[in-house]
Amino acid sequence: MDKVVVFDTSILVENLRTGSYGEQIAAVKGVVRMSSVVLAELWSGASTAVDLDIMDALQGSLPVLTPTEKDWSESGRLLPQIGAEKRLEPSEVRDLHMDVLIALTVRGHKAKLITANGKDFKLIRKHLEFELEVW
Repeated sequence: MDKVVVFDTSILVENLRTGSYGEQIAAVKGVVRMSSVVLAELWSGASTAVDLDIMDALQGSLPVLTPTEKDWSESGRLLPQIGAEKRLEPSEVRDLHMDVLIALTVRGHKAKLITANGKDFKLIRKHLEFELEVW
């Protein structure tokens, strides 16, 4: 069975802006899936008519993986641990929440996450095992 691959928001946004990951994305081996959390992040940043058209096209283009109830609960337990270890401000901990949910979803589906946000996901991986590739 092919590996399931999920692209993080950082990859998709940069590729939409500059096309800089187009060749790498096309060369990825595996079955690409979308994260509902990534979709939410993308929708929250869509402000122009072009952005909205892109999101409408993207929304239905791939099957979507969504955090489970257990993932949401686990994210709530993990965030204070990460925040305390790194002495993060409450706003910094809140900023990590979506990334923790993405990581939990990827782990639950035995998928690989591809991101350009290595700093945050490497921090999360100290507390949660999941497959990560940083570009």
